[in-house]
Amino acid sequence: MKKILLIEDNADIRNNTAEILELANYAVITAENGKEGIQKAIEHNPGLIICDIMMPELDGYGVLHAVQKHEQLRHTPFIFLTAKTERSDFRKGMELGADDYISKPFDGTELLNAVDARFKKAERIKTDLVAAGGKHTEKLAAKELLHALIQNRSINKYKKKQVVYSEGNHPNRLYYVLKGKVKAYKTNDDGKELVTDLYSPGEFLGHIAMMEGTVYKDSAEALEYSELALIPREEFDDLLNNNTEVANKFIQLLAKNIAEKENHLISLTYNSLRRKVADALLLVQHKFGPQNEEAFTIDISRDSLANIAGTATESLIRTLGDFKNERLIDIENSRIRILDTKKLAAMIN
Repeated sequence: MKKILLIEDNADIRNNTAEILELANYAVITAENGKEGIQKAIEHNPGLIICDIMMPELDGYGVLHAVQKHEQLRHTPFIFLTAKTERSDFRKGMELGADDYISKPFDGTELLNAVDARFKKAERIKTDLVAAGGKHTEKLAAKELLHALIQNRSINKYKKKQVVYSEGNHPNRLYYVLKGKVKAYKTNDDGKELVTDLYSPGEFLGHIAMMEGTVYKDSAEALEYSELALIPREEFDDLLNNNTEVANKFIQLLAKNIAEKENHLISLTYNSLRRKVADALLLVQHKFGPQNEEAFTIDISRDSLANIAGTATESLIRTLGDFKNERLIDIENSRIRILDTKKLAAMIN
């Protein structure tokens, strides 16, 4: 069932619009203001967003701007729903990248026609995506194709510590993180675990083994409740073979992954305990932290953080205590709040 996010502060309009869409067999997620709408967009990854302009907390223009900045959402079709009918407002919305504009009051037919048109366009892109050898596919932007690739997919839900895939198995699908956090790790003969990568919403995983034509060289596990979209290997292979832009995109991801792992291994080999722990904290902040927050709170088990740092849990806990005394971090229950990113970064440079 196709998902639509409806962001509207007027309860009557929100409920009536949602009812029309649900009767047309759409799954509707609702939000009553812009900030809540952005949170639900990231959480649910809808196939279409319908958004009012004049709202408290954050207006529709702000929502559209935030959506376009988010890798996971930036190509999601976006329809403005508003009582403002001046041409300047219409022009502003379209210049910002909106796909359509519906003025209140509207009837159900007008709404459904606009929604149907947006989904049909997305379906055309998806059809081009899987068409082997299609010349038009080459002309489509890589980001549009990748966005179409993850739309309306089967979604697996994983509990905390549930395995996504295991080292040594053959890959048959590509994973895309919609919600939650996932770690990749290797285990040595003594059972000691080393975290090799971290994944957050908006990132692919499992592509390395498919691109190399090998089995998984590590395992993946959910760090918290997570939802992952599943893309069949056949469609991923077709996309790589028939679109050089997309192939280059994944080659860049592969190169970046190799560089990050090399840097991390160098850190584990040569750095002191304090540097290892500082590096692990900054890595988690980089992977999971919002870009616009100076102070970042880490909610991750001490065992997992120790595996990222490549040290014993007891050693990690002692070092975290030292960092707290130096006011580099704060610790409350199981949460770690980074207070001074610059000093932690200076420690490892």
